[in-house]
Amino acid sequence: MAAKYTYCSVIPFCVFLLFYSFPSHYCHAVYNITPSQALSKAQILVSPSQIFELGFFTPNSSGNQYVGIWYSKQISPSKVVVWIANREKALAVTDSAATLIIGSNGNLNLVDGKANSVWSTDIPVPHSNNSVAVLFDNGSLVLKDSISGQVLWQSVEHPGNALLPKEKMGFNVRTGERYELTSWKTETDPSIGNFTMGLSQQRPSQAFIWNGSNPHWRSGPWNKIKFTGAPEMDPSYLSGFKLEEDVEQGSASFSMDICSNSYCHMFISSQGIAKVMQKDKETDWYFRWEAPKSSCDVYGVCGHFALCKASGSPICKCMKGFVPKSNEEWKKGNWKGGCVRRTKLLCDKSTGNSSSSPKGKKDGFWKMGMVKLPDFHEYVLIEKAESCNAWCQSNCSCLAYTFVDGIGCLVWSKDLVDIQEFSYGGEDLFLRLAHTELDGGKQIKKVIISLAAIGATGIIVVVIFIAWCRRRANRKGKIKETSEHFNLTEMNDNSIDTLQSARRQDPHELAIFNFDSILVATNDFNITNKLGQGGFGPVYKGILHDGKEVAIKRLSSNSGQGIKEFKNELTLISKLQHRNLVTLMGCCIHREEKLLIYEFMPNKSLDCFLFDRRRRSELNWARRFNIIHDVAKGIVYLHRDSCLRIIHRDLKASNILLDGMMNPKISDFGLARIFQETIDLANTQRVVGTLGYMSPEYAMEGIFSEKSDVYSFGVLLLEIVSGKKSNSFDLFDEQLSLIAYAWQLWSENRALDLVDETILADDSYSTSEVARCIDIGLLCAQDHPMDRPTMPEVVILLSSETDRPKPKRPLFYFGSSLKSFHLQPQNGVEYCSTNEGTISMIEGR
Repeated sequence: MAAKYTYCSVIPFCVFLLFYSFPSHYCHAVYNITPSQALSKAQILVSPSQIFELGFFTPNSSGNQYVGIWYSKQISPSKVVVWIANREKALAVTDSAATLIIGSNGNLNLVDGKANSVWSTDIPVPHSNNSVAVLFDNGSLVLKDSISGQVLWQSVEHPGNALLPKEKMGFNVRTGERYELTSWKTETDPSIGNFTMGLSQQRPSQAFIWNGSNPHWRSGPWNKIKFTGAPEMDPSYLSGFKLEEDVEQGSASFSMDICSNSYCHMFISSQGIAKVMQKDKETDWYFRWEAPKSSCDVYGVCGHFALCKASGSPICKCMKGFVPKSNEEWKKGNWKGGCVRRTKLLCDKSTGNSSSSPKGKKDGFWKMGMVKLPDFHEYVLIEKAESCNAWCQSNCSCLAYTFVDGIGCLVWSKDLVDIQEFSYGGEDLFLRLAHTELDGGKQIKKVIISLAAIGATGIIVVVIFIAWCRRRANRKGKIKETSEHFNLTEMNDNSIDTLQSARRQDPHELAIFNFDSILVATNDFNITNKLGQGGFGPVYKGILHDGKEVAIKRLSSNSGQGIKEFKNELTLISKLQHRNLVTLMGCCIHREEKLLIYEFMPNKSLDCFLFDRRRRSELNWARRFNIIHDVAKGIVYLHRDSCLRIIHRDLKASNILLDGMMNPKISDFGLARIFQETIDLANTQRVVGTLGYMSPEYAMEGIFSEKSDVYSFGVLLLEIVSGKKSNSFDLFDEQLSLIAYAWQLWSENRALDLVDETILADDSYSTSEVARCIDIGLLCAQDHPMDRPTMPEVVILLSSETDRPKPKRPLFYFGSSLKSFHLQPQNGVEYCSTNEGTISMIEGR
């Protein structure tokens, strides 16, 4: 009996385990909510094709609970929430009895564990017993009458911070309705934040982001194809973005459908940035478009009658015929005051219909091309550009006009604000100016300027000749003095003068940045701008006053290393110019602060993609092979083609940065060494670098050469092909290194088994190219330097199917079992393992 009782008691327990071993995604999925079927915390409402889910969730680091809609796990492993019901009234995370029900009045009702209503659709329902709530594949939660099918309420008419495909953002003047996106308060608090995105009630309409009631960003008017102030809306967007306007109804609505065979949505972040996110079936989420993305995109950054140009220095300048309202503020970089006219218009505004005066000539118009049109435009029903010009000329209140294809005639009667000059795209704007501003001044001014120029030219010639003679006589002494100062053991404020002196001698030397400008660029080194942390110190993203994005490497004051590396990188990379080397833009030395300013690489480093299972699929074989080839060319430049002969000594995936087009650039020259042309080997007692990438002769004996970089490149190449880290193997693996693993597969004619599975899923990859790269990787990672090819030879091998030497078995080779691992003897000599100390510099990007 006891045995029987035990047996029977085990069965329910096993069933219990079996039931809960299945994912909750499948066990607790429901497809509708009815008066008799509520949605509890343990359940998920699923759309028919399982694209979207609705349920209870808790944002990261939050003690609150919400009901929201997100992409299903089969679409996105990370939870991407696109709509929330109870944004303004959260449930306690401990409230496990909360439910979403169809109430007695037929409305959707979210109630807490004490049956108190937290949120409701709150609409009149004709037949309360017939209500049913379903989630559609477009991400819309719909309350409808189950018998007639009439839609009673739908979430797409109540957007949160996200806009899904075909969902509308807009307004209706007659009904007073507005469909706008509202940001979360913070990344973990979905309550209503400071920023709102919607359409303006103008003709034609334009998109705005408001910070409270103040404009934060503006798109420019819609021209029936795209927003004129967003030139990056290339032809691929044309069939995706739509803005429909009904003048009679007083309504406008904006929608997007750019997700052919993919998933996408637009949202506004808690920082006020609108982003279009897209995800293909094989990739993770990536940005397709965002705004604002530079200082010039921020509304009115330069004030009235001023132009903003992101690549300018400074970014703001007054329009033709205008001068800064306050020169003092302008010099400080505070442009909000804008500009004022230098010469008053002759147009008599009191009459309202004359553009001339008895005392002078008519005002005219100055053409500005490729600009973002200013705010506060007025639409005039005119069909020709010539008529638009005539209309503005005859109306004294008209300060500027334009004629845009797809729109027609737009005029401005208010002070012009929020104008940006683009490098491409944009529209033509015609600005009203006094005749003297158009004429360029009186002829006598031209005569005076010409005479002054002739006299000044003679003086300049004499001065230049004297300066040239002095420079030639003292050049050697100055260069020697600069070199001696720069090689001081400790760098100090005098180094600034030394560097600036060097810059005066050579205009191509590094820029010297003011420390205050760095503080502004990084928002006082705000933690939100931190890109990463390395042995050198933290790296921050910064935006300079001209709108240029940079990466700022800051030497940590308490770092035991770094000063030598700082000076080394400063002297080396400033002399190097190659498309596959990261550009050092300048430096800053202020008391104890020492900073290096680089070009910003939006895609960070190669390891962020290569070793991330969610993002590695973005590296198809074509991109990987391009990265391999370009990195090889960059190393050839360092070894053979630059003005210096340089050994990098720290080549690894985290030191390969990727620009916006995924082109690689070698970075971090803190450990690099200059070689003389007559020397092939060097020795150091300070072995520094990263374990797994260091060649055997360098790690064990401190001997390094060009072949040390070749070895590191070989390891990097195998990582790119396999998607595996070189140091990801340990004593519990069958192989103790990536090289040993690759060698075993290669020796067994199974080299393609090394290839990353995401590459194998790409039908367009070339097996011959992959096999060639594996061969080259093993050749570069040979134990003995003499067996490795040079980097110029590597480039040739990568570029053609020439005969290649066969790689040799690695010295430290381990068999298929831990029991059989041994050091392979060479020439009858047994090698013993030694414990070598290394310093690994982990550079954050």
